[in-house]
Amino acid sequence: MKPPVGPTIDTIIVITHNVFESSDFQIGFLTRMANAIHVKTHPSIIRRTLLLNAGEPYDSARALESERALRGLNVFRDVKVDTVRVAEKLALRVETADGWSTKPQVNIASADGDVTWQLGMIEENLFGTATSFTALYTNTPDRDYTSFLYQNPHLFSSRVRLLGLYQSLSDGDRGSWALGIPFYETSAPWAAGTGGEAATQRILQFRDGKLLDYSGQYAAVVDSEGRQVVYLGRHALRFGLGVGRALHASTHGYTRLWVNGAWRREDFVPESISVVPYSSFATVGAGLEFARARYAILQRFNTYGRREDVNLSTTFRFGFWAAPQAFGYPEGQAGVGAEASGQWSEVWPGGFALFRASTNGVYNGSAVDSARVHGSVTVASQNFELQTILVHLEGGLLRKPKPGAEFDPWVDQTGPRLFGAHAFTGTRTFWLAVEDRFVIADDFLGLVGVGIAPFFDWGGAWFDDEAARTGNDFGLALRLGPTRAVRGDVVEFALGWRFGPDVQNHIALSIRRGIGF
Repeated sequence: MKPPVGPTIDTIIVITHNVFESSDFQIGFLTRMANAIHVKTHPSIIRRTLLLNAGEPYDSARALESERALRGLNVFRDVKVDTVRVAEKLALRVETADGWSTKPQVNIASADGDVTWQLGMIEENLFGTATSFTALYTNTPDRDYTSFLYQNPHLFSSRVRLLGLYQSLSDGDRGSWALGIPFYETSAPWAAGTGGEAATQRILQFRDGKLLDYSGQYAAVVDSEGRQVVYLGRHALRFGLGVGRALHASTHGYTRLWVNGAWRREDFVPESISVVPYSSFATVGAGLEFARARYAILQRFNTYGRREDVNLSTTFRFGFWAAPQAFGYPEGQAGVGAEASGQWSEVWPGGFALFRASTNGVYNGSAVDSARVHGSVTVASQNFELQTILVHLEGGLLRKPKPGAEFDPWVDQTGPRLFGAHAFTGTRTFWLAVEDRFVIADDFLGLVGVGIAPFFDWGGAWFDDEAARTGNDFGLALRLGPTRAVRGDVVEFALGWRFGPDVQNHIALSIRRGIGF
């Protein structure tokens, strides 16, 4: 039985607002100047993103998905899609409010004395086209690098996307790219894309908070005999191609077939070697993906002053990969790979529980050569006004990971927040986080959201040949997030008490980007 067809859309009305509006608060000199500098998003960009067109039947599910697609451009602080009657005809009314997109960057993050800072510029809505360009210098305790990132969601047509990244590292260079048409909506019939990477860089590996050299031993600037330490270098070139076809698709869910292939050259060798060996590999894989769509629109969850889309869909993806010796894999590493991942949720008034799990591995004919398993559960409750209670638990294990691919909670923000750089690394990890986020002001002075969050963390990472290495902390975090910016990323100032093995300074302050769940 076919679903009922809605009334036909006669026209589409697009209303755009600048960053600051007189209806919000009194417009002054600075806000007028900011509006004058900012180029509002072109209505043509908004129309190209919509999943409904004039002359088509109105579909409430596709209208909601159009809202999500517009918010996904990361150029608006507010989006509304609804219908109105004009001269007895149905009109689709799209109203957007731009966020401030031209952002000079002077950022600093610190934990346990390990400081990361950035200088540069990010423009996330170049000339009102939803195109993003980033030029950023970053200094970390490990290395410094300059990044240039370009993203265009509407290259050539309304659906073709392009991403290009180049990083000039203090110990190498790296570039990556992606071009293609994704499954841009739940009912999209097909997708295709290509991408790749080129890199020559040092691989940094840590154990017990200390840097290792290429042989896996603890490293210093020079060894005991005054010789320069040699680190591990990575030389890589990779190309990938993927296509997907929806065997069944609607606004409520889909069944998709995917086929991917990849070729890469990748060698890990000591930096002292002048002639790098040439090792090339290729893999091909195919599988299926299923989903039943479900989204929640929340406020004051990870940001302030805006609506956020939280994906609570039930999904399941699995596939198989061929990595034979004929494709360049040496004996003992060649074999058949498998992958599976999925998520599901339980929802109640004012809250939800979201479960995620993923695994992949390669079987070489006699044993599992390499593997990864990871799972998490997030419970969120907004049953109390201006308050979000969060409990998050995750864990994972690795078998024979690539050098530098070990778990590192400091890099991924998946561990105790008051511990310093690489305090925990390894092939085993877990993390329990509890937060109670209170909103003090959702839009203070029309510019910033303010909140506090008591927190507790317990977690860490370790290698399979050592005892579990974990740490604990608890304290209070001040959370500040811009309400006029395009993204609204929260900055967290966390002060608290930490305890665990080898902890000397128990009182610690962490300044960093707020954790997003």
